[in-house]
Amino acid sequence: MILSAFTLLHVLLSLIGILAGFVVVAGFLTAKRRDNWTALFLSTTVLTSITGFLFPFHKFLPSHAVGIVSLLVLAVAVPALYVFHLAGPWRLTYVIGSVIALYLNVFVLVAQLFMKVPALKALAPTQSEPPFLGTQVVVMLVFIVLGVLAAKRFRVEAAHAV
Repeated sequence: MILSAFTLLHVLLSLIGILAGFVVVAGFLTAKRRDNWTALFLSTTVLTSITGFLFPFHKFLPSHAVGIVSLLVLAVAVPALYVFHLAGPWRLTYVIGSVIALYLNVFVLVAQLFMKVPALKALAPTQSEPPFLGTQVVVMLVFIVLGVLAAKRFRVEAAHAV
């Protein structure tokens, strides 16, 4: 009972983080700050990564590696925004870090969908089959394009706008 409630909390944090992250990235693409959405995205993404380590486990899993990378990226992106106020190279650091953190959450979402949705699991039961790998490659390419566009469009003027 407690584990299922904790799992639900973890999943909700992740989904809220993904939704908020897409709103933040849309803001980057339109050169608009979304401060409330950003706070929601960063906090839920950090909490998603932290809560992922609180599940019972007996060996190091790929999800742990993703969680570590996510926390390291966020450990740079959060101060870029809140400590260095996007000054100089910190704007680009924040934008790229935010896009990477969102990508990592979506990467895990796709992996979970292929594990939990019967139709997807049938297509890629071990997650090494072409449908899974192809989906992850497409997701990565989409995020590379989003990251490049976000870095170009979210300029200093927008970064400092209130």
